[in-house]
This record gives sequence, C-alpha cells and structure tokens, in this order.
Amino acid sequence: MSTAVPDYQILPAVAAAIFNERGEILLQRRKDTGQWCVISGHVEFGETVEQAILREVMEEVNVAAKVLRFVGIYSSPLSQTYHYEQRSVQYVTSYFEVQVSGEVDLSFANEETGGLRFFPVTELPQELAQISEHWLSDALDRSQKVFIR
Repeated sequence: MSTAVPDYQILPAVAAAIFNERGEILLQRRKDTGQWCVISGHVEFGETVEQAILREVMEEVNVAAKVLRFVGIYSSPLSQTYHYEQRSVQYVTSYFEVQVSGEVDLSFANEETGGLRFFPVTELPQELAQISEHWLSDALDRSQKVFIR
C-alpha cells in the first residue's frame, strides 16, 4: 500500500467566530500567509469537531473557550478549495460561534499566530484569507438557523 499524499484531498476543518462585547470579530494574522482570518484549523484524528475548535482557540489565541452555537458547515469547492505547492485540498469546515473565557491578549504570538485583533464588522482588513462569502453574515445571523454552504 502506498503512503504517498495524493495531489488532492478532502479534509475536515473547523473555524470560530469570536466576538467581543462591542460586537467586533476576532481575527488572527496567520504567519504562513500573512493574511487575517478567523481562528481555524484541522480536525485531528480521535477528536470531535467541537474538541478541535476548542483546541485551536487555545493554540492560536491562548485562552480557553466554550462553543455557543454551531453556525454551519461549509464545503463549497469555490470557497473551500486551497491550492498549495504540492497538492490541492477541499476542506469541509464546521463553523462555530465561540466565547472565550478570559481576556484575549492581543500581543500573543506563536508559530501560527502573528497577531490578534478585534475588528468592527464594517471595517475588516483588506488582507483577508480566502473564506466563504457568507462567513460573517452567517455568524451575525441570530435566527439560530444552521447554514449548509
């Protein structure tokens, strides 16, 4: 059996919308791309999507959190396919609204996080990573609808 990585893959991923008390959204400047993005990452073998997003928040923001609600699942090849040097990956992303349990240290940085900042939802940075066109409106929708995109 070959262990070579195929030229294309479909992988499970998670993402989090984190808002502060002013309704601003937390974005992370990713070190790998230099772009701003919601907190996100891969699901590791043996964990649930809920465990994965809580782990990613701890790793990338350095604060514990809890899931408030499931926003939706995103699998559209148009927004969920990323082309890397050696392969292309279509992510199936479970998207949550998450509440942090402590104050976010905006100066926190590590091997993935180059910076953290809360942005007003009407003043997002130009350097946004590729995200579903619905990511923000879906997170702001309070109808409790679960989105499938």
